[in-house]
Amino acid sequence: MVQIIADTTCSLPRDVLKARGIPLIPQVVMFGEESFHDDSEIDTATFLAKLKASSTLPKTAAPEPSLYYLIFKEAQAKGESVIVIAPSGKVSGTVRSAETAAQEFADADIRVVDSQTVSCNLGSLVLFADDLAKAGKPADEIVAKLDHMIPRGRIYFLVHTLEYLAKGGRIGGAKKLLAELLEIKPILTIRAGQVEPFEQQRTHKRALARLEEVVREQCPRSAEARLAVMHAEAEEEARVVAARLQSWWGGGKVPVYELPPAIVTHGGPKTMGVGFFI
Repeated sequence: MVQIIADTTCSLPRDVLKARGIPLIPQVVMFGEESFHDDSEIDTATFLAKLKASSTLPKTAAPEPSLYYLIFKEAQAKGESVIVIAPSGKVSGTVRSAETAAQEFADADIRVVDSQTVSCNLGSLVLFADDLAKAGKPADEIVAKLDHMIPRGRIYFLVHTLEYLAKGGRIGGAKKLLAELLEIKPILTIRAGQVEPFEQQRTHKRALARLEEVVREQCPRSAEARLAVMHAEAEEEARVVAARLQSWWGGGKVPVYELPPAIVTHGGPKTMGVGFFI
């Protein structure tokens, strides 16, 4: 048996993970001297309220290695293999934390997979791996299929402002200033595990229309594409986009996931995007 481990950057609802028996490791968000695990100590709504009231940008930190210990210990006692599917190592220290924890269990079969992505695509990888594990597939096969799937992931998203990405070091300050001067609404993507500009439009309406157009151009019209929508404080818009894409896609229901605090820290309120696999 293989145990899949996720963390809160996968954006999957907690009840879904609980029903599947997938442990959820929290990320850490910090407002000054206050720190919170975002699985139970702070939710997105509370985080957004604190974010808007704060004069400084909060910071994020990867899970402490110790948070993995009990899960690894239980899996080792059961003779289970473990696969940790972590957010991109270029934007998070989670891979490093999990690898550090795994070093304490040298006799256990623990694999740490860098997903090179975050949010809904990370969630899709977690569900995909868990389906394979529950079907009795061995760890080697699951990791091999993840390695094949990861480069095929595509994420495109809109942010209300580049302020949070710039302050968090995820995009250059010069790009933020230029976008503001030109009143540009950028469409961003994750390429090779990090945030990169994709295109730019002059209004949010045009950017949103182009976002949907990109999905129609690139996303396969099959369930294997695992199309999903993600948002932070933009649920109404996200559900409208999901409904329009669902009527076109034909691959089943398009889930809408709320972004967790650790991602909203960098994207900011009103972030909305889509993810799929080609």
